[in-house]
Amino acid sequence: MRGKRFLALLLTALVVITLAGCAPAAEPEAQEEGPPEPDIKEVILSTTTSTQDSGLLDELIPIFEEQTGYLVKTIAVGTGKALEMASLGEADVLLVHAPAAEKEKEAAGDVVNRQLVMHNDFIIVGPEDDPAALKEVEAVEDAFKALVDTESTFVSRGDDSGTHKMEKGLWKKIEIEPEGDWYVEAGSGMGDTLKIASEKAGYTLTDRATYLALKDTLDLEILFEGDEALLNIYHVMQVNPEKFEKINADGGQAFVEFMVADETQEVISEFGVDKFGQPLFFPDAGKPDQW
Repeated sequence: MRGKRFLALLLTALVVITLAGCAPAAEPEAQEEGPPEPDIKEVILSTTTSTQDSGLLDELIPIFEEQTGYLVKTIAVGTGKALEMASLGEADVLLVHAPAAEKEKEAAGDVVNRQLVMHNDFIIVGPEDDPAALKEVEAVEDAFKALVDTESTFVSRGDDSGTHKMEKGLWKKIEIEPEGDWYVEAGSGMGDTLKIASEKAGYTLTDRATYLALKDTLDLEILFEGDEALLNIYHVMQVNPEKFEKINADGGQAFVEFMVADETQEVISEFGVDKFGQPLFFPDAGKPDQW
C-alpha cells in the first residue's frame, strides 16, 4: 500500500511541475515611454570678438535657436583666425569684418553665400589728458603720425583680427613700421586690449560697439572719430560645404538667412539704444555691397 501511495503522489507532483512549466510566462509590466530625444543640430559660428564683447550675439543667438531649433556653438576669435577656421573646415558659418581678407577666402572657394549685414566704425580711444593731442587732428593718418612723433603708448591687438588688419593698413598708408617701447602688442581680443590700454594710460584702435559696452570699466575717452576710412563693415558667410564634407550646410545657410532677415535687422538697429542712446551697429542687409 505504501508503495502504491508513494507512486501516486510522485505522479501527481510530476503532473503539477509539467503543467507549471507549460504555463505562459507572465507579461512584463509595460514601461512608460518618455519623450523622444530632441533632434538638436549644432551650428558652429566663428566670429570676431567684437560681436561677442558688445553683447550683440547674446541678443541674437537665442532668437535664432528658438526659431530654428539649432544650437549655436560660438567661437569668438580675431577675424584672421575665424577665416583660417573656414579654410580648415572647422566652422559652419562666419560673421566677420575684414572685407579684403574675406574676398580672398571667397575667391579660394573656402566660403560662399557672403552677405552684407551691418556696419559701425572704428575709433581711437586714450587717456583723458590726450598727450598725443589727437583731438586736434582731422585725418586718421595724422592721428597715427602724432602717436609716433610723441611716442605715446599705443596698444595694438596684434592678433590678425579685423581691427588689427585695419590698424596695419593705416600704418602702411603713412609708410611707418611701428616699433619701440611705446608700441605694445597685446595679442588678445578687443575687450582685453581695451583693458590693457586703460591700465597703461595708452591709446588703442577699437570698434565703437565694444568700447561703449565696456566704457564704464575703462579710463579711456574717444579722442579721434569720424574719418570715412574707419568704417567697419560686417559680412556673414557660409563655409563651403562642397569643399568640406562635415560642414552643417543647412545650419550655416539658416544662420546667414537669419542675419539678413528683416526682423533680425530691426533688432540690430535697436541694439544699444536703450543703454547708450545710440545703436551699436547699423543694419545694411539688402543694400548695394561695394566691400
